[in-house]
Order: sequence, then C-alpha cells, then structure tokens
Amino acid sequence: MKTEEHSPEMKIDLLRQMLRIRRFEEKAAELYSAAKIRGFLHLYIGQEAIAAGAMRALTAEDAVVSTYREHGHALARGVAAAAIMAEMYGKAEGCCHGRGGSMHLFDVSKRFYGGNAIVAGGLPLALGLALADKLAGRARVTACFFGDGAVAEGEFHETMNLAVLWKLPLLLLCENNLYAMGTAIARALSETDLCKKAESYRMPAERIDGMDALAVAVASADATAAVRAGEGPRFLELTTYRFRPHSMFDPDLYRDKAEIAEWKKRDPLPRHIGRLKEEGLLDAAKIDAIERAVADELAQAVAFADAGTLEPVESLTRDVYARTP
Repeated sequence: MKTEEHSPEMKIDLLRQMLRIRRFEEKAAELYSAAKIRGFLHLYIGQEAIAAGAMRALTAEDAVVSTYREHGHALARGVAAAAIMAEMYGKAEGCCHGRGGSMHLFDVSKRFYGGNAIVAGGLPLALGLALADKLAGRARVTACFFGDGAVAEGEFHETMNLAVLWKLPLLLLCENNLYAMGTAIARALSETDLCKKAESYRMPAERIDGMDALAVAVASADATAAVRAGEGPRFLELTTYRFRPHSMFDPDLYRDKAEIAEWKKRDPLPRHIGRLKEEGLLDAAKIDAIERAVADELAQAVAFADAGTLEPVESLTRDVYARTP
C-alpha cells in the first residue's frame, strides 16, 4: 500500500465504516427481536475490520461476491443503508425489492453480486465474473468473500484450480471465524492451515489478522494490486471471530464462554480507536461526531424501511423465470 493511503483520513474512515457496520447490526438484532425483520439473520459483529479494510482496495468497476453474512460487506461497498434495511424488512423499496431479504442482498449498480445463502455458492459465480473480465480484456478484479466452512465444499477446490489454471483476476478472501455454523474448524478439516490449501494449487496465499482493520487494508491493497497487474489470483486467510451466534436462531451451545470473552479482548473497534488515539488522530469529540452521523444515517434507514410498501400480490410471479410485464 502506498504511503499516502496511510493518511489520517484513511484511518478515520476505517473507524467510520466499522462503526456503521457495528451499529447497523446491533439495530438489526433489535428489530429482529421486535419481529420487524423475519427469516434468518446472520450478524457480522466482530468481523467488521475485514469488510472495512478489504473494500478500500477495490474500484467501482470491480465486482464483489459475498456470503449470507453480508450486511457489512454491502454497507462497506456503498449499498445504501436504507436500501439494505428495507430489503431486510421485505419491502419493495429494498435493494432486491424485498424478494431477497437478509441473505440475498444484491446491487448491480455497485457491482455487488450477493449475498448467497448456499455455503461456497458464491465462489463459482466469482470465478465466472473474473473469467468474463479476462476474456473481455477488462482490467477488473473480482473479490469473493467466504467463510472457513466453504473450504470443505467442492466448489472451493474447483474454483481454486480453475482460477490458477486460467490465471484469473480473482481475489479470494476467506473470513476464518473458526466455526462453520456450529462446527469447530478442527472438527471439520484435517488441515486447518487454510493457506496451505491455497498453496497446494500454487496460489500465493497469506494469513492476516482479521481483527486489525489497517492490517486488512494493507494486505488487501497489495493482493489486489498483484491481481490487477495480471499476476493471477490471490488468497487471503483473514482470522476473525463472530461475537454473536451463527444466526439469531442459534443457541450458541458449542462455544466456550471463556473463548468468546478472550476474542472480545481483540474487538477491532476499540483496538482501532486506541491506535488512533495513540497517534493523536482521535479524541472524544471526534468519536462523538462520527457516532452521531452513524446514528442519523441509521435512523433514516429505519424510518425508510418502516415507511416502505409490501410488493402487491399480483406482481409476485414477475421475474421468476424471465422478465415479464
């Protein structure tokens, strides 16, 4: 990453994005409990540093493919908070007109291609986007986020193999939060060093502290630059931890409370705030100003969703197989 990209403004923006994601997710949990959001809800609390840091490396022309835990990715990519909240409400004003909900956020204007509910389902989609760009001679990168659970799926291995064979402009970002739903990684994978799996396909790989927003930003910028320069795909294993259960339905009985408490000591928000304070870039007044701006944005998003409309019953069959009047 270039020196100017370590500017005070860049570091403050990392904090702003992480706070936006954290407060959005906290509000989503509240609204879910109030039955305004229904269905499944997978929160990104604890993993904010990855979305905030990685998205900085991408341009508006690049593509992003995500998982069902994608609210933070969508926010950091630039999808409007109001459009995301309305989608989670199932309202027609949502980014998918209320048809996708929490797990299927999509915004073609931001080149944000899901939100995919199937574990590892986004990997072959990302491979196809990257292949299309290479065949068309476009200097674009496709960034694909996925969890450690996806590594056990066949789509992961097929994607890794073809990406290297075809030297595709693909950035693979594995958010390793140590648990694939309710299964600890050591109980699911015989080899838990995920970088070794990437290297077995001769793909350059690096493990990054996913609880450190600046470290994620630097590593993502370097990897993206290599991909964009035509050097082929790159794999980043971002070690992280979700502070909430897998979903709002999950009783979270498979993790030791002491383990959760230990990881919370590495919370990316206070960690980044402490760094900025040490560097003289942040004080209480600046934090309050950022929090107020985030609160205002969130209040407007909730008001927008509350005021939204449900799709008319007569239009429910539109676009099921093809675009129809």
